[in-house]
Amino acid sequence: MLHWFGVTRLAAIAFLALPLAAQNITLDDALARAQKYGTQIQSAALSVNLATEDRKQVKAATLPSVNAFNQFIYTQGNGTPTGVYVANDGVHVYNEQAVVHEEALTLVRHGEINRAFAAEALAKARVEVAARGLNLTVVQDYYAILAAERHHLNAQTSVAEADRFLDLTKKQEAGGEVARADVVKAQITLQQRQRDLQDSELAIVKAKIALGVLMFPDLNFEYTVEDDLQQAAVLPPQAEAEAKANAASPDLKAAKAAIQQAGYDVNVARYAYLPSLGLDFFYGIDANQFAANSYGRQNLGYSAQATLNIPVWNWGAIRSRVRQSEIKQQQAQLDLTYAERTLHGNLTAAYKEAQAAQAQIESLRGSSELAAESLRLTLLRYTAGEASALEVVDAQTTVTQARNAYEDGLVRSRLAAATLRTLTGNQ
Repeated sequence: MLHWFGVTRLAAIAFLALPLAAQNITLDDALARAQKYGTQIQSAALSVNLATEDRKQVKAATLPSVNAFNQFIYTQGNGTPTGVYVANDGVHVYNEQAVVHEEALTLVRHGEINRAFAAEALAKARVEVAARGLNLTVVQDYYAILAAERHHLNAQTSVAEADRFLDLTKKQEAGGEVARADVVKAQITLQQRQRDLQDSELAIVKAKIALGVLMFPDLNFEYTVEDDLQQAAVLPPQAEAEAKANAASPDLKAAKAAIQQAGYDVNVARYAYLPSLGLDFFYGIDANQFAANSYGRQNLGYSAQATLNIPVWNWGAIRSRVRQSEIKQQQAQLDLTYAERTLHGNLTAAYKEAQAAQAQIESLRGSSELAAESLRLTLLRYTAGEASALEVVDAQTTVTQARNAYEDGLVRSRLAAATLRTLTGNQ
């Protein structure tokens, strides 16, 4: 029994000591994680919270406010009831009052509230803008990893081919069929291919770090990404894509919200031309003694006042603020026009990019196969003494470039399709 327990314990320790399997991440997983941990979205969400609090404050400002006014005034005595300062009510003055204040005209003026609502809508639209920008970055980083991994596999193949060619030149040299220069050339080529392999490994790590910063709360690049480059990307009709992009674009939403906010800014600025009416109600004590009654006189009571301020002359300051608000409104309209043109341009470019990338895939695949066949034939000719080592090295370089070009074409196609989906709001 003890022996069984000891074996079980050792097995458990050994299991815990095993490295955990790397987490496999799909593109949808990467997008969801980035939305959760992306600081850009968190910062934009905080801006929404600030705008919401501003709206609450503006709305509260239209309602009556109640304050407790507490004051004690001491005046130097001089044998008179009022003391040295005749403007005071006496040597000792006690003020204990509840003050209710209301700006009466705010009940019919809604510019400030509407402006606050528009600012909140603008902040929410900017959250969507940040989310879309983050999505585009995630997509680019995701496929950068796949491209680096595909290049790494091609680099491994190139190293193996260079190693076989070096072995072939050594055998040819031993048989007196080729010169020492061919062996040197093959060694140089192998060393270059090995350096390319090291660079491809570094490119994978850097690409994973770039995406990991967006996906995880702490630095983590011990994960794998799902390779979906062989999946065919289906493009929607261009007219349908444009309609979806116009309906779902957060940039257009933000620009339209900015126009609304600027319009309400003009209304609020024009309020300064109108009179303001303040209503105040006071209830409490304003007496020489802190008591409800003193010497048979009632101290506890109330008073009310209405204050009407009419603007007469301020050297054009109000007109300048109105003009300034109108200029901001014009600028917001220009921003909307630019956002519409930019969206149309980006969508058209992404659509054309996706079409061109898909059209070139078969051609790139054919070029890769032809380059591989050219390398095979060149090696046969070299073995037969009909080709030089330089021709073999050139064929190896060509096939490596053709393989990488094919992988880049697959990445380009998937990246363009993913970008198009993001612009149309489908991702």
